[in-house]
Amino acid sequence: MKPLFLIGGYDLEMAEIIKVLNQNNQDYIDKHLAWGAKLSDYQEEIQQYTNRIIIGVELIKDITPPKNYIEIEHHNQKLNELSSIEQIAHMLNIKLSRYQQLIAINDKGHIKGLIEFGATEDEIEEIRRKDREYQGVTELDEELAEQSIKEHLEIRRGVVVVSSLTHRFSPIIDKLYKFNRVIIYTKDELNYYGLKAKELGEKYASLYGENIVYFGGTEDGFFGFEKGALDEEQIEKIIQEVVEYVGD
Repeated sequence: MKPLFLIGGYDLEMAEIIKVLNQNNQDYIDKHLAWGAKLSDYQEEIQQYTNRIIIGVELIKDITPPKNYIEIEHHNQKLNELSSIEQIAHMLNIKLSRYQQLIAINDKGHIKGLIEFGATEDEIEEIRRKDREYQGVTELDEELAEQSIKEHLEIRRGVVVVSSLTHRFSPIIDKLYKFNRVIIYTKDELNYYGLKAKELGEKYASLYGENIVYFGGTEDGFFGFEKGALDEEQIEKIIQEVVEYVGD
């Protein structure tokens, strides 16, 4: 009996994974979840399919997985694993196309990773544009990202700090990728991108919990808090702590 894949939060990689599963006649359930999808989102299906191998793709384990569960993940403690689409390609014994390789590299290494791989400017622009679209970034989000950078960017001890007018951070960091220390935040959300991101992610995950703090990419990738996990006072405190930790 074929395994049953449970689809995690949407981005370009997840959309391409669905195409790969379709092309290879694999069974999956897709609830069209946003980034930060949890295993409990599929609790009913887990209880229903006890006789099949269940493969969760980038689902936060907020409940205890069943014995018939296999995890595909490359965030937090699995940061050094292959990207999810690469793991699935190995599982299905298929070869990824160049376009799919670019998707994999983008998902772990962002724009800098694509540049190092030798992607062209057009390829990078296409990959990043599609990734933002699948994440749900709208034209308004793109405009608000521009405004956030123009009007709400400050430098604290060499760290770029942006108070975002949109909860979609990707159009902001895509414009600031050349900087190696960037904090983007709203009143109830915070992400950091750059030097020592893994160290910081591990630190805050131990304090707040793996279900609230996520980190990924590379050692100097990103970390963040689940939306709503912090209040404004806590966010300002963490901004100060991060600036002290990585700042000049």
